[in-house]
Amino acid sequence: MNFTGAIAKPQDGAETPLRSVQIDGQVVMKIVKHCKELSPTLVTGQLLGLDIGATLEVTDCFPFPSNAPAATSAEDDAEDDEGANYQIEMMRCLREINVDNNTVGWYQSTYLGSFYTEELIETFMAYQDNIKRCVCIVYDPVRSTQGTFGLRALRLTDTFMDIYKAGEFTFEKITDKSISWQEIVQEVPIKISNNALVSAVMGELTRGTDEAATVVQADLDRLSMSTNPFLEKSLEFLSECMDDLAAEQQKVAFYQRNLSRQQLQQAQWLQKRKQENLQRRSAGQELLPEEDDPNNPAFKVVTEPSRLEGFLITNQINQYCNQIQDFSQQSLQKLYLVSGAQGVGAVAPSVDASA
Repeated sequence: MNFTGAIAKPQDGAETPLRSVQIDGQVVMKIVKHCKELSPTLVTGQLLGLDIGATLEVTDCFPFPSNAPAATSAEDDAEDDEGANYQIEMMRCLREINVDNNTVGWYQSTYLGSFYTEELIETFMAYQDNIKRCVCIVYDPVRSTQGTFGLRALRLTDTFMDIYKAGEFTFEKITDKSISWQEIVQEVPIKISNNALVSAVMGELTRGTDEAATVVQADLDRLSMSTNPFLEKSLEFLSECMDDLAAEQQKVAFYQRNLSRQQLQQAQWLQKRKQENLQRRSAGQELLPEEDDPNNPAFKVVTEPSRLEGFLITNQINQYCNQIQDFSQQSLQKLYLVSGAQGVGAVAPSVDASA
């Protein structure tokens, strides 16, 4: 299939699954610059590009304006309208200068990987109405200061979207679809590419320089021995998530107790109604109905709490655990490296066995 045929083909993503996201190097620099300049404030922006085959190409982006929190709902609606008008005007300007103006998703900053929220799901579903294979690029400036490039591409799984569109994230729906908390959001591999001109310029800049001159700030960040702030914040957030998960489990346990109590009351009512009908039959009277009585409190529907919040919290806990594990491994490796360079036999202090 030629390039024109691929562009003209409906981009519904049903035939070819999305396997990678290719981001232009200039787009990565724009995202990093926007997120770092306004950190720790969370920012977001639009991603532009092309959806061709199994690769989603991101060729450009622009930031959304950052506004102060609205005091009233009217101000909030006005800001939403202003933001929508800004996006439309930006798309029109880009189209006039012949720049890719096809929306393929959005990017947002995060703090210590805290991005598993219901707002993320709602934004995905809003984009999903018009863009079948949209992605969200998440960048963590704090994680990047520790020597690890915190850039990730996320998208919702098809199974989760089917359940979410149905409007009921209950235990029955989860069991029917056989979905687990790990199957809500999937990470798509990222490929960073540069055009030939940029590659030639970078090659020209680095040609003829010694090895010491090619050291960049990211190389120095990897040697940072400061671990307390990052680990303390990660453990603090992890502890808060554990409390939230315990609260969600209490909601589910309370629902199950109420459901069991109601089922017992229904069984008792049905047994009592059968005994009354036996007495009425023997007396030649008309039998009473034994169907569920909607006016009876025992047959009042008990609303099952949504399991979505618990699934998102579990994903967030897994995210915190993974980044703590990765960061701890890197920190231990640096400690062993420094201890070897200083001639120290062990990283941990020795303990007197006789004491």
